[in-house]
Amino acid sequence: MFLKFNKIDDKLVVFFIGELDHHSAEEVRVKIDDRIERDNIQKVIMDFEEVTFMDSSGIGVVIGRFKKLQNRDGKVCVVNVNKRVDKVFKLSGLYKIINSYSSVSEAVESM
Repeated sequence: MFLKFNKIDDKLVVFFIGELDHHSAEEVRVKIDDRIERDNIQKVIMDFEEVTFMDSSGIGVVIGRFKKLQNRDGKVCVVNVNKRVDKVFKLSGLYKIINSYSSVSEAVESM
């Protein structure tokens, strides 16, 4: 799993590239949390366009950041969710608590 970060205004955009599974989840958590703390971020946009595989550990990453930011009056959303990841998100009920947008620009405007 490779992560790219981009900051747009006060929002942190995280691009996930590769497999988000139990092998990579802890490292991903640490990197995102470090960036949230360092830059005092309250809004995170997670881009899943280039995720090739995701298991329940990926759900844990998303829910964990959601809870962390909720405690800071912040928000998390997901964008560019491909078919594989969409299926996991639907089965988990993630869309009931986290908004999904079709693009980063749409998420930036909505948050």
